[in-house]
Amino acid sequence: MISTNDLRRGMYIEMDNVLYTVVESQHIKPGKGGAFVRCKLKNVKNGSIFEKTLNAGEKVKLVELEQKNMQYIYKKG
Repeated sequence: MISTNDLRRGMYIEMDNVLYTVVESQHIKPGKGGAFVRCKLKNVKNGSIFEKTLNAGEKVKLVELEQKNMQYIYKKG
């Protein structure tokens, strides 16, 4: 688990059983009311991007992924 205050670009998080990557994260402290974090998230499965506003200090699940470049080696036909 990680606090929304610590979200950085390129991190992978899981919310509502869906895997997202953080495209952009901005911590906002308005003069009135509590602080919040505005994030731009990209769905890893279908590639859709959307903005989500989270309360500052809220916990989200951080996911560790390993990326590898692969090459298919097989005969065509």
